Amino acid sequence: MTYQETISYLYSRLPMFTKIGASAIKKDITNTAKFCTILGNPHQKFKSIHVGGTNGKGSTSHMLAAILQTAGYKTGLYTSPHLKDFRERIKVNGEMISEEEVTDFVANQEKSIETISPSFFEVTVAMAFNHFANEEVDIAVIEVGLGGRLDSTNIISPELSVITNIGFDHMQILGDTLDRIAFEKAGIIKKETPVVIGEYLPETLPVFKEKAEQEHSPIYFAQDIFKTEFIEGHSSTILVKVDKGNESDNLELDLTGLYQLKNIKTVLAAVDELRKKGFIISESHIKTALKNVKGLTGLMGRWQTLQKKPLVICDTGHNEDGIKEVLKNIAITPYKQLHMVLGMVKDKDISKVLQLLPKQAIYYFCAPDFERAKNPAELAAEAAVYGLEGNYYDSIQKALETAKNNATADDLVFVGGSTFVVAEVV
Repeated sequence: MTYQETISYLYSRLPMFTKIGASAIKKDITNTAKFCTILGNPHQKFKSIHVGGTNGKGSTSHMLAAILQTAGYKTGLYTSPHLKDFRERIKVNGEMISEEEVTDFVANQEKSIETISPSFFEVTVAMAFNHFANEEVDIAVIEVGLGGRLDSTNIISPELSVITNIGFDHMQILGDTLDRIAFEKAGIIKKETPVVIGEYLPETLPVFKEKAEQEHSPIYFAQDIFKTEFIEGHSSTILVKVDKGNESDNLELDLTGLYQLKNIKTVLAAVDELRKKGFIISESHIKTALKNVKGLTGLMGRWQTLQKKPLVICDTGHNEDGIKEVLKNIAITPYKQLHMVLGMVKDKDISKVLQLLPKQAIYYFCAPDFERAKNPAELAAEAAVYGLEGNYYDSIQKALETAKNNATADDLVFVGGSTFVVAEVV
């Protein structure tokens, strides 16, 4: 098979969460363990960091990878979903796995795939672990797909576990209370392995402490160790003041969303733990890496400027907490009129998100091109209940072009509501 034929095979043959939702989830790690046994257990051949949480785990993973590779470590990075190219999920020092390697892996493992009947995600996890082992990486940053306890990535024994935060998302799978969601996320806490918690809430703190105690794992809370303050921002960077006890420093970040002020605490706490493990990471490595995360890792879609005059910005925030952070960024961005190009998925309760959105904006409702997308006419009707007015369009491109044509040079056009909407514009 060619590369495109291989990707089509994976998409069509294997259950895929992004396409069909919860029915694609295999609620245990058996398939991944079987697959990796056939591959010679590649996940046992490299060191790793496991990163979970509701929001921010992608940014946190990319920042950690950027710091490690700047410090001279050959660094693997596994994240999901991808935006433009399947190969974004699997990188070493910012370089995507080659098309040939993807094709060869699937060709060589087709019999195993047919025998085990894994999900799309389970195959990509096994492919990533195999690639990192073959590349002999010094360390790999592994982002959890969904949840933690039963996620396919949870067969690793990491040097460090990281949980960014807990919020409401994927409740039909993870549970409908914060403590239940925290229980699933806390499943990546491993025996006698340090864990960094980015943010905690009264409902989630006892869950994390209890799991860490059960596993005899040292636990650190980043929000109690570091304080961050936004100093100034431009279209390409933001300047952040970081306080740790009596020490203070300024860091320049090329990830410009205000929510990175939370993620940077988590990243710095994780670096402290890595240093205890013997990793040599200087302050200079951190500063250099954080100014160039996008260049080093290829990260896209986080408060990303697509155009100026009118200013067009996209962001992958899609749940209640993610949208709250988007609105904080919008609030500090100068504009005359706000235009919102918005699409969502149909298997989530979006009422809380719609309640948050500004009524004074002009809306352009649309749908990403895949099965789980919410019909734009239905989205417009639901939004109207909350006083959100606008038209709907049969494609994201048409919605965006209309918004840009309607906007003046001093307006702001925001594109988001779903990772898959952003994927079509970056």
